[in-house]
Amino acid sequence: MRLLRDFSVSALVAGFVTVLVGFTSSAVIVFQAAAAAGAGPREIGSWMGALGLGMGLTCILLSLRYRAPVVTAWSTPGAAMLITGVAGVPMAEAIGAFMVSAALITVSGFSGAFERAISRIPLSLASALLAGVLLRFGLEVFVSLGTQPWMVLAMLAAYLAMRRALPRYAVPVALAVGVAFALVQGSLRLDQVSFTFAQPVFTAPAFSWSALFGVAAPLFIVTMASQNVPGVAVIRASGYEVPVSPVIGWTGVTTLILAPFGGFAVNLAAITAAICMGREAHEDPARRYVAAVMAGVFYLLIGLFGATVGALFGAFPKELVLAVAGLALLGTIGNGLTVALANERDREPALITFLVTASGVTLLGIGSAFWGLVAGVIALLVLRRQG
Repeated sequence: MRLLRDFSVSALVAGFVTVLVGFTSSAVIVFQAAAAAGAGPREIGSWMGALGLGMGLTCILLSLRYRAPVVTAWSTPGAAMLITGVAGVPMAEAIGAFMVSAALITVSGFSGAFERAISRIPLSLASALLAGVLLRFGLEVFVSLGTQPWMVLAMLAAYLAMRRALPRYAVPVALAVGVAFALVQGSLRLDQVSFTFAQPVFTAPAFSWSALFGVAAPLFIVTMASQNVPGVAVIRASGYEVPVSPVIGWTGVTTLILAPFGGFAVNLAAITAAICMGREAHEDPARRYVAAVMAGVFYLLIGLFGATVGALFGAFPKELVLAVAGLALLGTIGNGLTVALANERDREPALITFLVTASGVTLLGIGSAFWGLVAGVIALLVLRRQG
């Protein structure tokens, strides 16, 4: 079996780091969104179970289908929007809105409309977008020195030493050093970990105009603009030829099926996807899809144990998570900047894209990745017309 032949420890670790970073950075937002929709502990467990199942299956099946690292995630901007958007909306109507949003994503995917729009973006801007999205993670490695200097310095030293000796294992060894430090310091909060199986809770959907315009439409727009656009940019900037239309379409179908159980949005990942697409996952780009498959396996475990898995990932010190994520993404940030600035004609638009994206600005509820792309395209059109 090809998957077994292509398997590597570095891919396994990259998959784990992908899930670790994705979960610890935004799971609390999903919890808050579920609570805002009126979900109790059982419903929250169902939400996490549905999302874990959806992300796990799409990561595994799409990566195996295209032999490329296709990483999916929940819509973090969408969850943030839901915290205020679903306030006062009955749970059944919120579920109905999730299904409408999923149907729109499905249609925009399989119809090819989204791919036609995204294919017009130059590679220099896509690479600048990727570098801008990931910049803060690279910076966090050194910001974390302020609170956990010895842990982070030890991880950085281990990473550099292994990059010289055995590059493929640089991130796994840095992670192991961080965990060892946390154990010695007593900062691993393993006493909070308990495992119970998630129980799916089905909510029959209801539909209303207020939920359609107040929840479904914003969720669709935010998910496509803030998640799928940078997600495609990461894939393109990493050099993978993955057909966008069916991938987007299948994430929509997955969400449509799981929405009654709380799966509000499954979409392409951007930041976490870059971990699976970088050299740390494997030196051979053709074998990096294994990292995405492994991420899918870990997501399935989250789906199996539901919200209680949050305690496991929450047991890791914040600085450890930030440091290992930043180290895993150093190569991808460097490659993104190299491609973004290589073409002198597109250099200024790419730089504008990078700076706006890295700024983290949010306008109209849409994140900086979208606005960085908009700013870069406008600059490109203006400067090319002048030329």
